Amino acid sequence: MNITKPGLILFLTLLLASLMVGVSLYMTNRALQERLSPIQELTGKLSTQVAQALSPTPTVLPDPVTIIREVRSLARLETIQFSVEKIITAEVNQGILAPLIGDKLLLIAHGYVIAGIDLGKLQPADLKVEHGVLYVQLPEAEIFVATLDNEKTYIYDRETGLLTKGAIDLETAARRVAEMEIEKAAREDGILILARQNAESYLYLLFQELGFHEIIFVQPEPTSTVQPPAP
Repeated sequence: MNITKPGLILFLTLLLASLMVGVSLYMTNRALQERLSPIQELTGKLSTQVAQALSPTPTVLPDPVTIIREVRSLARLETIQFSVEKIITAEVNQGILAPLIGDKLLLIAHGYVIAGIDLGKLQPADLKVEHGVLYVQLPEAEIFVATLDNEKTYIYDRETGLLTKGAIDLETAARRVAEMEIEKAAREDGILILARQNAESYLYLLFQELGFHEIIFVQPEPTSTVQPPAP
């Protein structure tokens, strides 16, 4: 087929015009997409927020009875330890015959006292959930251990009469009294109060891990020591 020169010029003109129209449409479409991109992103974010609002994250609170099983597995929760030193004097057969049959010793006693909460005593009624708040009534704090440290406890001085080698049970009696005095000193220094406070601090974090966000520890009512009048 022979193409005349005017026909070739017309063909090339139409082809160039088509290419220019295509390029123009492509550039227009690309510019439009760039303009619409922020709007599409905003619409996507709004859709996500609406979906989250319509489907909030559920709050799951475990049954208090199950918590009792969890906590009881801790059994005795030791929360504080006191180290105590006492000087104990023990003597026998003192008086006018002391130089002959007397016995006297000075004991330097080192010991420790451990206190805490026995979580095995928790009952179902001690844990209550009301309006998402966990109310906890712990058992009374108690002394678990009150004993001497035998490596640090020693007799500082002992005086025996000329006619005796000393009472066999005098040191044993002194050590027994020392243990009682060490426990007494720890109680007077408030070991049981601190043991309860430490237990509450520890269990507060534990209950939060179990899903409770508000925990209130209920203090036990003081036991009345007033005796009823005699009939």
